[in-house]
Amino acid sequence: MHATARLLQHACRITLFTRQNCSLCTNAKQTLSDVWDKRPFIYKEIDVMTPGQKGWRDLYEFDTPVVRCLTSKQAEEDPSLSSQAQKLMHRFSAEQVTEKMDVVESQ
Repeated sequence: MHATARLLQHACRITLFTRQNCSLCTNAKQTLSDVWDKRPFIYKEIDVMTPGQKGWRDLYEFDTPVVRCLTSKQAEEDPSLSSQAQKLMHRFSAEQVTEKMDVVESQ
């Protein structure tokens, strides 16, 4: 599951905000895996309940899973910039993730 640098030049960066013992988060990971099989992206996972994630916990503690889509050129994840990202929360399909990726890549 490694994409070449050329494929990822214009790829989306997807961050999954998750927490332990979350069945919706498990489903979200499977959905993202299904998307990856057709369309590679840069992936990062953040457990909002781990130490050092207070900013993300304050935003998403009760909304996990959350998928954020940014372009690979946008600034790294920062809770204060949360409104700039395309997001999906709780339950979503591979098609919905792909639609968010299309929006981000067209910006």
